[in-house]
Amino acid sequence: MSDRSSGAADAYWRANIQLVLKLLVVWFVVSYGCGILLVDVLNNFHIGGYPLGYFFAQQGAIYVFLFLIFFYAFRMNKLDQKFGVDEKE
Repeated sequence: MSDRSSGAADAYWRANIQLVLKLLVVWFVVSYGCGILLVDVLNNFHIGGYPLGYFFAQQGAIYVFLFLIFFYAFRMNKLDQKFGVDEKE
């Protein structure tokens, strides 16, 4: 493997890891922060008659996790195209 392709592979994986770490931070903030630490503050607001803290702990976090999955797939497709490793039809 040449140095150029090795450098491109390293840059690709570095970008992938950075994306994963950013999404993990969002996951942590939503699940731990909004669902546990900030529940009392969030309970002052209501969605559909339910306190916001309860909503995040029960359903809101699931919606955010689903969004993160689709966002990761979208961004990885863009990253694959940028580095020329996308699946061409």
